Amino acid sequence: MNNDVIGWDVGGAHLKAALLDGDGNLQQVLQVPCALWRGLNELEAAIDVVLGTFGKRSALNAVTMTGELVDLFADRKAGVQSISRVMQAKSSGTVKFYTGALTADYSGFVSLDEVDEHWQYIASANWLASASFVATKVQNGLLIDVGSTTSDFVMIENNKPVCIGFTDAARMQSETLVYTGVVRTPLMAVAQKIQFNNMMTSVAAEFFATSADVYRLTEDLQTEDDMADTADGQEKSQFASARRIARMIGHDVDDAPIIEWIGLAYKFKLQQMARLQNVASAHISRFTENAHQQSVCLIGAGTGSFLVREIAKVMHIPYIDVATLITLNIEGNTKNKWGNSSEMRHWASICLPAYAVAHLACHQV
Repeated sequence: MNNDVIGWDVGGAHLKAALLDGDGNLQQVLQVPCALWRGLNELEAAIDVVLGTFGKRSALNAVTMTGELVDLFADRKAGVQSISRVMQAKSSGTVKFYTGALTADYSGFVSLDEVDEHWQYIASANWLASASFVATKVQNGLLIDVGSTTSDFVMIENNKPVCIGFTDAARMQSETLVYTGVVRTPLMAVAQKIQFNNMMTSVAAEFFATSADVYRLTEDLQTEDDMADTADGQEKSQFASARRIARMIGHDVDDAPIIEWIGLAYKFKLQQMARLQNVASAHISRFTENAHQQSVCLIGAGTGSFLVREIAKVMHIPYIDVATLITLNIEGNTKNKWGNSSEMRHWASICLPAYAVAHLACHQV
């Protein structure tokens, strides 16, 4: 009997996967570009890449998703159904789909035959898998997972996730889901006005640049995390990123030295940080006991965890990188692509929902 578990997080832009051994230790983790809005063939190809890398023929497959939101599908139900069928067809071994809030302890799974009945609980539940894992390690804290496109905020109190709504619509109302990320967010959604050369200027309401341009110039974004296309389809160099940012305020890149465009990138970074910090402060104020507010920490995850670390420093709050909470078995598979444990943990942080859903499934076996 194969005791390995593969956790899958099917997003609209990336497919994330984590391979755990029977004891729940991480062996491999991988993120693959998956432009799901272009067709289900993108997902099929991404799955093949993961399985080819992991070298696994049979495993328990635990699946969560957010990809049902892409405009390939007429509605979320159709998206959940289509993604589930592809995952079932492409995976070897048992396939289970994470149902989030269907069970009181947030640890439930269903088979493909039950997807139609419970699709509402499957849709966009990956954040709850992450929070459920973190709650086993942290008593009181605020999990902030800053991804390429969105940021999730989940309170952990007395080792339990505190949830305000479970659907994307409810979570956007409560700002437990915020549509801002460090790769794919258009800069016009980060700020409508920005300071440049000691003057305030309007930001163009055009898709000229993304947050990845900002974090290339500030050198916060690692090359391996920079998977999305640029706004103009051109290269991802420092100069090209500066050119795109210059367009956001009506300039050509030659209008100022590169140091000025780097400075503008830092201004955009501060705007995004301020937005995230305001949301974090609001959630911390909701802790039911004052003692918990005093002992709270920020738990950072995702491609943009560097922002959470900086926000914690500004707020004078202890910071925990979720990567430190993950147990590894780096020697468990000779095909593991990461050379050391810190690099592997970094990717596990980026792929936290995939690791978390596998961890939940592993502890049910």
